[in-house]
Amino acid sequence: MTDDELIEAAKAIRKNAYCPQSNFYVGAAIIDETGKLYIGCNVENAAYPQSSCAEAGAISAMVAGGGQRICTIAIAGGTAHHTSSCTPCGGCRQRISEFADTDTRIIVKGNNNEWQSFTLTHLLPEAFSSANL
Repeated sequence: MTDDELIEAAKAIRKNAYCPQSNFYVGAAIIDETGKLYIGCNVENAAYPQSSCAEAGAISAMVAGGGQRICTIAIAGGTAHHTSSCTPCGGCRQRISEFADTDTRIIVKGNNNEWQSFTLTHLLPEAFSSANL
């Protein structure tokens, strides 16, 4: 799957987001170590800490589907009709690190309105991992 196809999958699934509080739709698309695609969208709750991020949903789908490693993840966020800058929150960066390598690519729309690719090390330097336990 190309980067463009992965981005389109993230953009498409964000339309299914449930976000009545923030009206910020987020979709995530993951390619695992076998090349299989997994998607997720954010699901809000009136009790905000109970909400679920798109990245968490896609990771859960990957694990449920037998995937073990994130090779590439694309994240698309924004209003219902406009994609804007959206990098993973701190908690999702940690979630991604559990299933990724330091050179795993994370594709997001940057502040300059261009799609950018970062490594996990760039977004979460000195990550805490199971190696620290």
